[in-house]
Amino acid sequence: MHLIPPIDLKGQYPLSRKAEEFVAKSRQLVIQILEKQDPRLLVIVGPCSIHNVEEGLEYAKQLKKLAKEVEDSCFVVMRAYLEKPRTRQGWKGIVHDPHLNGSHDISQGLAYARSFLTQLAEMGVPAATEFLTPHLAPYIEDLITWGCIGARTTSSQVHRLLASHLPMPVGFKNTVDGNISCAINGVHVARHPHMFMHICETGKLRQVKSVGNPHAHVILRGSNTGTNYNAETVQKTLTELRQLELPPRLLIDCSHGNCQGQYFKQKEVFQNVIEQIQQGNSHILGIMLESDLEAGSQKIPAHLEELQQGVSITDPCLDFSTTAELLTSVSSLMSMSLTHN
Repeated sequence: MHLIPPIDLKGQYPLSRKAEEFVAKSRQLVIQILEKQDPRLLVIVGPCSIHNVEEGLEYAKQLKKLAKEVEDSCFVVMRAYLEKPRTRQGWKGIVHDPHLNGSHDISQGLAYARSFLTQLAEMGVPAATEFLTPHLAPYIEDLITWGCIGARTTSSQVHRLLASHLPMPVGFKNTVDGNISCAINGVHVARHPHMFMHICETGKLRQVKSVGNPHAHVILRGSNTGTNYNAETVQKTLTELRQLELPPRLLIDCSHGNCQGQYFKQKEVFQNVIEQIQQGNSHILGIMLESDLEAGSQKIPAHLEELQQGVSITDPCLDFSTTAELLTSVSSLMSMSLTHN
């Protein structure tokens, strides 16, 4: 079965000029934070994955209001993850199984994804996503403010080359087993130009030349055996970056290995990282949180009408009210620091 070419899907779900300018401006703000030209904290926050477009848009509406309240100290970008990497088996994301029933209607999944991201851009909500399937990039990359190469693909040459070609800042996570050097090497590769094979807007395979991504950076996300957000590991990572003549900058993911699968511990990680920043670590430039309308997670039931609204079907998340408390509390602390600086 042939899929719709990216250029045709973009024609079905086009961006207004205003939304195009919004995405470009949002990317520039992230770049300014990464280059330390903007002293605010980059906050990547939102559902582990988008499985319901309406609920995702409701989250976006609430996040936009919160982002406005904390804009003096934080630049907030919404997690809009459309694919899910799996260690073994499981739901692979709205692009691959939009109906949550194993029908794998990828054509509809592409439409849902493009439509959802377009609505975010038109609303004025910056979007972040993981680039898991390289072939998906031409369908959505014009809508993404910040991209990520995940723990299971950070060592992949294909994904490193893709990151060198993407038009937005891209973070590389350490591997699932905690190897940070793989992420650093990913950053190194992505910052250089490359010639490689890629899908173009017409859906054909072609040779492309990337210019390199100077805004690639490392994300510490913990591992399946422990955390890595502590000050000692952060400093060790920064030292290794300097040794390779890479910019000493990183983000910290409060979820995944850093909360050891216990979503409520994201608060502890968040507070610890903010303390490190307050104590003078100016190289931690951003934080990631998994957050949804409601707390926890749920399995996909046999009868989809039994799904709980606003609850993740992948990793468990913080509820929105807790997320708001965290960002508003840290906003006042960060504002005090900015005033003193």
